[in-house]
Amino acid sequence: MPHLLVHALENDLDGREADLIAALTEAVVAVYGDWARDIAVVQLLGYPAGRWGIGGKPAEAPAPRVTFGIRDGVFSRPEAADILGGLAAGVTDAIATVIGEHVRAGVTIEFVGAPDGRTAVAGTLVES
Repeated sequence: MPHLLVHALENDLDGREADLIAALTEAVVAVYGDWARDIAVVQLLGYPAGRWGIGGKPAEAPAPRVTFGIRDGVFSRPEAADILGGLAAGVTDAIATVIGEHVRAGVTIEFVGAPDGRTAVAGTLVES
């Protein structure tokens, strides 16, 4: 299942949570199709100013960082570059639209693959 964990400054998220969750879900659906809507998971983690460091010092205005969990098999598909590129573009657009264009250039997305049998939902292993 697509799982997005978004790290952002609390001030960037405040009052925008529902819009960001909806926009990120739509970015996933745009690439995978409507079947992914009900299984896309979005978690927002907000950090107060001063609790995000870059280069050994607190960052003044870091852009959001997304850890995007997907099935490992996506990386070996012939169309992997198109899938990952579409997801990266859609997620970046969603974040910039909701939080503001000032974060676009710094948005970071890390794709993390989960092998079959490594994801559990309600105690049951999920195979793809």
